Amino acid sequence: MSTTRTATRTRDTRGPRHRMAHWAVRRVYGHRNDISDQPVPDRGIHRILVVKISHTLGNTLLLTPLLQELEARFPGAEIDIVTRNPVAPSLLSGYPGIGRIHLVPRHGLRHPAAVAGLLRTVRTTGYDLAIDADKRSHSGRLLTNHSRARHTVGFVSSKQRGHVTHPIPLPDNRPRECLLPVYLLRQAMGDPNTVHWPAPDLRVTREERQAGHRQLERLLDPSPVAGAEPPPLRRPVIGIFANATGDKLLGADWWARFLAELAPACRTHDIIELVPAFGRSMLGDRYPAYFTTDLHKLAGVLSALSAYVSADCGVMHLANGACPRTVGLFDTTDPAEWGVFGPNHHNVRLTSRDPEDVAREVASLLAR
Repeated sequence: MSTTRTATRTRDTRGPRHRMAHWAVRRVYGHRNDISDQPVPDRGIHRILVVKISHTLGNTLLLTPLLQELEARFPGAEIDIVTRNPVAPSLLSGYPGIGRIHLVPRHGLRHPAAVAGLLRTVRTTGYDLAIDADKRSHSGRLLTNHSRARHTVGFVSSKQRGHVTHPIPLPDNRPRECLLPVYLLRQAMGDPNTVHWPAPDLRVTREERQAGHRQLERLLDPSPVAGAEPPPLRRPVIGIFANATGDKLLGADWWARFLAELAPACRTHDIIELVPAFGRSMLGDRYPAYFTTDLHKLAGVLSALSAYVSADCGVMHLANGACPRTVGLFDTTDPAEWGVFGPNHHNVRLTSRDPEDVAREVASLLAR
C-alpha cells in the first residue's frame, strides 16, 4: 500500500525511455508555432484528454481536484485519462464523467504493439482539449502533442518543452502538487482565481462508508462472538499507517516513542494500525490491525476513522481523499508541495524534532 516517489522528486534519473521521449518531443513538435492568443473556451469542449503518466497511487489521487474542476466547467463532457497506474480505473470510479482510462505499459519498449495501439487511439479520437497534467514528463508531452486536440494545455519551463497551444509558465509561488493541474487549466481559460480550490476527493460511496464502519466495530469489539453483531463504536478511532518508501520511512523506535506520547494525550480515542501491503505489522502488533489489498475496502475504513496519521506516502493521499481528518508527517519531502490539503487536513514538519514533540503537536491538532 506504499508508493514510490522519492527519487523522482529529488533528482533527475532519466533512463533511455525518458531520453527517447525528450528527443521525440524536440524533434517532432519542437518547432511548431501556432500558440493561441485566446483562452480555452468554456463552450464546444466535449472530448477531453488528461495525460498523467505515473504508476503511483499518490499521483493518481492527486488528479481528483482537476477532475472536479473539469466536471464543474464542462459538465457534459467525457474525460479520458492516460496513466501508468493499473488501479486507476478502480480508484477513479466515483467520477462518472470519465470515459476511457488508457494504461501505458510500465516498460513501453517491451510492448510496442500496445504502445502503437494507444498512440493510434489517442490520435484518432478527435479531442477538443488535451491537458498535460505533469510539469516535467516528456512522455506526457509527447502524447499530448500526438493527440492533435484542438486545444492543448501544459506547463513550460527549463525542464518541460514541446509545443502546446496554451503554454503556461510554472508559478513562482507554486500551489500544492494536487492543485497545479487546476491552476494550469484556470490559467489557460483566463481565470485568475487562486483562492477557492477543490480538495482531493475519492468519492467514497455510502455503502463503502457503512462497510468501513462495520469493519471498525468488528475490529474493536472487546468480546467478539461468532455470528453476533459487534457493539457500536464506543470512541473515535485514530488510524496509524507506519510504512513509507525510502528516506521517508520512520523507524520502529520513532513510532514507539511517538505513540507512547500520543496515546495518553488522546486517551478518549482508540488506535488501530493499518497494515502495509506486504502484510506485516510495523508497530509490533501492539494495536488492533486491519489489512486488505482492496483499495475500496481500505478507503471505506479510512472514511470511518476520526483521524489518520502517517508519513508522506500514497496511503496518506488516499486518506486525504477519504478520511475526515488527515495528518501528514514530513521529514525529507516538502509539505508545501506534497502535503495533504483541505479542511481539517494538516501537515507537520519533523525536521530536528523528537517524536514526543511531534506527538504533542499532532494531539493538539486532533483535539480541535
